[in-house]
Amino acid sequence: MANLKEEIEKRRTFAVIAHPDGGKTTLTEKLLLFGGAIQVAGAVKSNKIKKSTTSDFMEIEKQRGISVATSVMGFNYKDFNINILDTPGHKDFAEDTYRTLTAVDSVIVVIDVAKGVEEQTEKLVEVCRMRDTPVIVFINKMDREGKDGFDLLDEIEEKLKLTTCPLSWPIGMGQEFKGVYNLYEKQLNLFSPNTKYGNILEFNDILNPELERHIGEDAAEILREEVETIEEVYPEFDQEAYLGGKLSPVFFGSAINNFGVKELLDCFVEIAPSPVEFSTEEREINPYEDKFSGFVFKIHANMDPRHRDRIAFLRVCSGIFKRNTNYLHIRKEKKIKFSNPTTFMASKKEVVDNAYPGDIVGLYDSGNFKIGDTLTEGEILHFKGIPSFSPELFKYIENADPMKSKQLAKGITQLMDEGVAQLFTKNSNNRKIIGTVGQLQFEVLQHRLKHEYSASCQYAPIQLYKACWITSENEDKLAEFIRKKTNYMARDKEGRNVYLAESKWMLQTSQNDYPEIEFHFTSEF
Repeated sequence: MANLKEEIEKRRTFAVIAHPDGGKTTLTEKLLLFGGAIQVAGAVKSNKIKKSTTSDFMEIEKQRGISVATSVMGFNYKDFNINILDTPGHKDFAEDTYRTLTAVDSVIVVIDVAKGVEEQTEKLVEVCRMRDTPVIVFINKMDREGKDGFDLLDEIEEKLKLTTCPLSWPIGMGQEFKGVYNLYEKQLNLFSPNTKYGNILEFNDILNPELERHIGEDAAEILREEVETIEEVYPEFDQEAYLGGKLSPVFFGSAINNFGVKELLDCFVEIAPSPVEFSTEEREINPYEDKFSGFVFKIHANMDPRHRDRIAFLRVCSGIFKRNTNYLHIRKEKKIKFSNPTTFMASKKEVVDNAYPGDIVGLYDSGNFKIGDTLTEGEILHFKGIPSFSPELFKYIENADPMKSKQLAKGITQLMDEGVAQLFTKNSNNRKIIGTVGQLQFEVLQHRLKHEYSASCQYAPIQLYKACWITSENEDKLAEFIRKKTNYMARDKEGRNVYLAESKWMLQTSQNDYPEIEFHFTSEF
């Protein structure tokens, strides 16, 4: 049995986040290429899918060229075991991404040099800041014209509220892009498109006149000035500050051309955190503890369309997860063992005997799991911070084929457990309402019900502003509220009380009329 401490220190578990089209899936794929996990990259072409990227394995993703489900990929690089969680960039799937961020130890943010910091990136980085997650920034698409490097750093500091520390610096951009100077390794990396790594030269002294020979006089002069400015203006790299989420290293490159990715990966494995502590309602969980614990942060149905399977993604937080061992399912208060737990290489799966903190394990699930469930060796623990958000879009869902009502009910139940959307059942007439964070989820739901459960649904409009969970210390007031607002009351799939406000005004009035009642906008309360 390998030494637990050694195994933990080899692990790096992180998510790649970006605005749609920032180049996130391409970067993920190039990282896999360096790890030897895949042999060829499939260029992501929006809608004209010739060869889909490795990490987009769901049919609807292939059609649209966007990542809808978070995929998990593991590979080895140098002596490290790396787990990448590729997240959907599309804002309609933000909820999936927020939950994924609860399962990682650090994050790489991809920013498009031409577009700079975009809105979706701001929201995701805010989640990282709330958790003090260490962030590395990769500025992508340097082979195209874009914003000035210093302007981008200012924008990152202002919009993402990150303190930046450039560890590599571009030499020109677009047509004039000559490469990057790696400040961390003191190397010059000259850009030549379509080679695997570019051309790397040791270059300890940037004042050396040899520089002109490689990049020309003008570029050499600009580079020296800019490096001097960086040394004067930006803090030196400090690993403690980075690990505390207080300092963010920045790299420049072009993922599609494989350029700057190796520097990013080499620095990442060296500085990024190995698995960190996790909070539960009961206590802090240290990864080095002997006893196994972990939580489910995602559920995905039908990863293999030929087999009706659901997989629960479990993040191992402490101890060693072993195959065919009984573990306690806290919510259900029963013991379960798993004969074929898997690890992932995108849609390829391998059965594992042991998994260590930081690893993501896929557990075949016949309906036992919900997002947020905890498994332990017997201790009662509840991991914190895996929220459902208050939906913003609502529609009635109706059965379009009376012969298939059973399939529809099953499909809806399973897809809701996956967190694709939320289901509310009205108290007054038992009509079912689907609530989502984004419009695209309605389409995904309809598509998947049809293709995975052979069930047809149709939507009917409903005028709603917000759904919020309500609780109160004062049981009489709560009962009165539910009675008086019966037409606006529903239950979520856990049977909790949910208030459906038709307008902002209506919500505010209810809050003012019932100060004893608490209105919650996430399910974490």
